[in-house]
Amino acid sequence: MVFLLTNDDGVEAPGLATLGRVIESRGTAIVLAPDRHLSGCSHQATTSKPLELKEFAEHWYTLDGSPVDCTRVGLLRLAPATQWVLSGINEGGNLGADVYLSGTVAAAREACLLGKPAIAISQYVRRRPIDWRQTERCARQVLELLLERPPEPGSFWNVNLPQLDEADSGMPECVFCQVDPNPLPVAYDLHEGKLHYRARYQERVRADGHDVQMCFSGRITISQICLSVPIGFQPS
Repeated sequence: MVFLLTNDDGVEAPGLATLGRVIESRGTAIVLAPDRHLSGCSHQATTSKPLELKEFAEHWYTLDGSPVDCTRVGLLRLAPATQWVLSGINEGGNLGADVYLSGTVAAAREACLLGKPAIAISQYVRRRPIDWRQTERCARQVLELLLERPPEPGSFWNVNLPQLDEADSGMPECVFCQVDPNPLPVAYDLHEGKLHYRARYQERVRADGHDVQMCFSGRITISQICLSVPIGFQPS
């Protein structure tokens, strides 16, 4: 199988290297990632300037564009034989309302728009440092499941890995669940005449049985995200 790997944390991010290790035994991995950290860039695409594609290492490339640009260039120019697009592993959760802000999720969404099955994978963080070996084990488990279960046309998978306790050597349960509809708890502090954004990620409202609650309680969450317009839709 041929995989296109990308992210929004940049080509040197540990999560991308972890994803590469997870997938290396399953086929050919072509990596195309932004040349810098672009977390939170959403579905931004570059149309007003040329993009520079550079070889970073064997089968690894960088682009001075967004995660969506990487998906587009990867599928249309670099690796048109791609069978799966995998985005991540993001350093931080992409749960609930995060899916609208996330460049990681946007890269998978763009793949879906271009007709390729895709998975966005994120590692929820409640403390540091991150144990990337633990992340690798969890990602391997969920990909074994999802690569045999392609998403329905017009949809893609959004996966969030929990951060387990250090003493927990068992595998967390994988659960299919809906994206939490609640807004993020945000605030702005006034300091020296300017408003400073303050996130309170851990204080999020948690709808029963949805991805935020499930991931915060130690489960691997798998959510199917559908495009707003079904594939094949014909306007009247």
